[in-house]
Amino acid sequence: MLSVTKPSFGLRIRNISAPQENEQMRAITYSMDLLIPGLYIWLPAFSVRIGGSVPDDHPYKYPGIIHSDTGIALVLPGYRIFSTYQGNYDPKQASDTGTSSF
Repeated sequence: MLSVTKPSFGLRIRNISAPQENEQMRAITYSMDLLIPGLYIWLPAFSVRIGGSVPDDHPYKYPGIIHSDTGIALVLPGYRIFSTYQGNYDPKQASDTGTSSF
């Protein structure tokens, strides 16, 4: 059975000076981590998400982080991803050293 989901689009200008968590970047991280089809672009001043999904925060809040200020990713159906981001989404691991920081 074919399931059709409502496409979603998100565009938000990020406040660079505010250190608070950005929900649009969480949605991009979540969608890329789960390989949900869509086009994702993030820059220091804004981010665009065409497709994807908002994080499912039940039973816990999704902790993933993109360790890059700029990037673009295209996730296609069939779990194919083309991305400039090559890091991981683990918030406890440094992106370039591979060592954990607690």
